[in-house]
Amino acid sequence: MAELLLDSNIRVWVFLPIVVITFLVGIIRHYVTILLSSEKKSELQQVADSHALIRSRILRENGKYIPKHAFNMRKSFFNDEDRGFFKTQKREAAVKNPMTDPTMMTDMLKGNVTNVLPMIIIGGWINWAFSGFLTTKVPFPLTLRFKPMLQRGIELLSLDASWVSSISWYFLNVFGLRSMYTLILGQDNAADQTKVMQEQMSGSAMVAPPDPMKAFKAEWEALEICNHQWMLEGVEDELTGGIIPETIYIKNKFA
Repeated sequence: MAELLLDSNIRVWVFLPIVVITFLVGIIRHYVTILLSSEKKSELQQVADSHALIRSRILRENGKYIPKHAFNMRKSFFNDEDRGFFKTQKREAAVKNPMTDPTMMTDMLKGNVTNVLPMIIIGGWINWAFSGFLTTKVPFPLTLRFKPMLQRGIELLSLDASWVSSISWYFLNVFGLRSMYTLILGQDNAADQTKVMQEQMSGSAMVAPPDPMKAFKAEWEALEICNHQWMLEGVEDELTGGIIPETIYIKNKFA
């Protein structure tokens, strides 16, 4: 098979413009998502309950570094049968149907507008403007199974599977520039298309809020079987090398 040579103008007028366009569209999508995102309001009771669960978990993990009476006092605050927090507090599960909640439906519509629609429009425009171009070649051999993925828009059976067409190069940039977005925009950015698609596939945006009573019961059971083990026992001997210095009494010479 004869080796192909790409014109250097393809690098300037096809390869680099697709990279720049994809990158700038991701930056614009990030800031548009910030402008369109609605503020999520948290209820005071929900925040207080989450903090109580965190305090109980910290007590289970680090209670061995406080005295036994302090551990039992905190444990009684949460698990006492008559006055314990997890026993006396009653909460109702906030069951919401995502399909009937207008706020959730609006957020889903905004997500489709800022993520799916730009990909369709820019991808279609690149497929029309740069149709039939080969942009680059991967530096390792590939099997024929990769041809439909890397050579979209070019139907040549005799072409090596390592060559990448213009529209395939665009989609590779869409999912390959996530490190650049993280470096420039931070970890939690709206330009990362991979993260958005994972959330849509897993349905994390449609998950109902957790039941606080089930969380209280699970934490009560975990704290109930947790016993105090004093980790600082004998620490004085370890710090002094096992030798306790003798106390020296100075007698008053005028006594």
